[in-house]
Parts: sequence; C-alpha cells; structure tokens
Amino acid sequence: MSRSDVMLGHNAEGARVRIEARFFNSLAKYCGQDGLCRSLDLPAGASVGDLISLFKMPLGEIFLVLKNGRDITPGLYQGGNVNQDVVLDDGDVIAFSGPVPYSYGYGAPVV
Repeated sequence: MSRSDVMLGHNAEGARVRIEARFFNSLAKYCGQDGLCRSLDLPAGASVGDLISLFKMPLGEIFLVLKNGRDITPGLYQGGNVNQDVVLDDGDVIAFSGPVPYSYGYGAPVV
C-alpha cells in the first residue's frame, strides 16, 4: 500500500511518525551500520511494506514481523507472506526476524 492509498485527514500534510525498527537473526545484516535498533522518522501513513523497501529486505527471508510485540504475519514461519499493508503509528516498535535457529524455518521437525 502506498502512502497515497492511506486516507489521512485534510490537515495531515507534513505529519510524521516516529517508530523503532529492530532486526533479529539473519535479518540483522539489513539494518545498516547504525545498529540493530533504528529510530526512524517517517511520513504519516507509512506502512510495514515501506520499511521493508527502505531496508531492502527480500520478502522470502522474512519469517516473523512483530508490531509492538504482536505477530502481524499471517501464519507461523511463512517466509515472504508479510502483511505489508499494516500502517505504522507514532511510537510503534517493529521487529523483523528471519528463521530462528533450530526452528521449523530451518527445517527442524515440528513436534
């Protein structure tokens, strides 16, 4: 979803949201050199998909996305199936993770 698809109020021109993005496991390599936790100032209406694009993360490598500690991916370890349309709110903490070692994402059997 692009920013133009999000309905914002008539007085939202120039509105910004401040969020924190965190990177775990195999996705740590996409956070850049500023650390695994990044504070970002984004235009109001920005989405999880915008963050994925900003950090150039391949969808197939994303196995879990948490918004304020709640899973916003549609299913357990569904690499690439990320709900990119989730709009970010001021103060959100978004965590991105690749597969966790010794988990289903790495091929471990589900018991």
